[in-house]
Amino acid sequence: MPHDHPHDHHHHHPDHHHHGAGHNHAHGDHLHSHMHAEDVAADLQVLATQFIEGFLQATDKASYLKLAGVPFERPSKDGAKALKLIDIELKTEWQVGTASPSFGSRELSYLPFPGEMVTERTNMALIYVSMDEKQTRDIREFLLERKQEIET
Repeated sequence: MPHDHPHDHHHHHPDHHHHGAGHNHAHGDHLHSHMHAEDVAADLQVLATQFIEGFLQATDKASYLKLAGVPFERPSKDGAKALKLIDIELKTEWQVGTASPSFGSRELSYLPFPGEMVTERTNMALIYVSMDEKQTRDIREFLLERKQEIET
């Protein structure tokens, strides 16, 4: 008999299997959840915020990065020489409004925020260089990879 709950409802039934109508898929397929893209982005932003706060508070920045698994070298685009981590860039931005496409127009619909809605964001970038190349890697890319490694 089919379940009477939303598609994203998750549960586990110990010691018995579903059979019959409504279960024409392999057992266990409905036991895991999938985060929507917005949820993944929000989760990553929380991780990045915490990572940045920890970095700022760390008395030994290099050790903090090592403990977090940040590579101090990474391959170049052509693989010939390794790039070296030389800088950590922090960039603070304040969102003071929002703009989106207007219906039926080439103009943007602009909504400036009142003071209490202005939000601050700080992002971090890892700067790697070699004699021939420079790569800037957003900390959220690194954290997403680390998160996926941990979850698998």
